[in-house]
Amino acid sequence: MILVVAEHAEGKLSKSTYELAEAACTLGREGPVTLLVLGSGVATVAAEAARLADQVLVADLPALEHHDPTVWGGAVAQIAAEGEAHTILIAATRTGREWSPRVAVKLEAPLLEDVVSLEDVGGALRASRYTFLSRVTERMEAAGPVVVVTIKPGAFAAKAPSAEVAEQFDVELNLATPLLRVTGRTLEKTERVSLTDAEIVVAGGRGVGSQEAFTKLVEGLADELGAAVGATRAVVDAGWRPYSEQVGQTGKTVQPKVYVALGISGAVQHISGMGKSQVIVAINRDADAPIFRDADYGIVGDVKQIVPALIRQLKGTA
Repeated sequence: MILVVAEHAEGKLSKSTYELAEAACTLGREGPVTLLVLGSGVATVAAEAARLADQVLVADLPALEHHDPTVWGGAVAQIAAEGEAHTILIAATRTGREWSPRVAVKLEAPLLEDVVSLEDVGGALRASRYTFLSRVTERMEAAGPVVVVTIKPGAFAAKAPSAEVAEQFDVELNLATPLLRVTGRTLEKTERVSLTDAEIVVAGGRGVGSQEAFTKLVEGLADELGAAVGATRAVVDAGWRPYSEQVGQTGKTVQPKVYVALGISGAVQHISGMGKSQVIVAINRDADAPIFRDADYGIVGDVKQIVPALIRQLKGTA
């Protein structure tokens, strides 16, 4: 079977899980596509998952409430071994990267990490991924009784939910002793679409000038476009924006339909997190800024003059 490990939050499956389901269905390997839901109080998540796979395995346990790499890695490895899974698909998110290597080690299986394409070639899995800040495409292949794969979010289209509902099965687990103890949790809420799910992202860099200008210009334009807000590492380090909005090598990777870069110079670390966007629009006063090499549309000018004009135009008050 192909085992897909679901990612979820606040009672809903993540977009990356829909992408994993699509990858599993298009892979063409033998056996059912099985979606594994781990967590505590996951009944609604399991019901949603039942429209994406041939069958759903559910481990609804208090000990799985938080993402402890030791516990989650052991749980996935146990289910994969008992179900004789030959392919395990995991989202290459921050949490997925934490425990996917543990699964591979426990199963003595090869691990294909952060892949953007995947196909079965004569019984072997052939994949590709971006390296060297997304400037090089690396091709790799793995074969064996079981292969663990982490898939980069946004690499595959999201699977459309089926009208048919798959059968659900509760599973028993021999969980490892947790090494992590969560003493508190703070949830950042926003009315905007999440950064990784957004079709349009408006991002700002130090070139916007100040925290107040960032709020006025970047958030203002994002509100008019129905977009998510992103930021460079320099902006986050300066304390203007939270880390959850950071785009780049040490932040999130996004691939929206439109990425609007305001006052962003275009360092390779930032480009590695958004360079695969379908359309990149850059506004920067420096005509030699590296961002213009990657932009589809570029405007050389002061964001403090251009962006307010764009906002007025969108509002119909220009």
